[in-house]
Amino acid sequence: MNLKSFFSESYNELVHKVTWPTWNELQNSAIVVMVAGVILALVIWVFDITFEHLMNFVYGLFY
Repeated sequence: MNLKSFFSESYNELVHKVTWPTWNELQNSAIVVMVAGVILALVIWVFDITFEHLMNFVYGLFY
């Protein structure tokens, strides 16, 4: 397979075979990803704060 046929077949697939999302579907997916990202960040933040307090308690027992 040469380079020209590769690009030709790639273009054909992208134009004729790929189903692209509509603008509304794209916006809804972006909102879902942003909300999931915020929730994940909050969960990690809570774990971090909890671990920090736990380690401060443990270190306080020894020092």
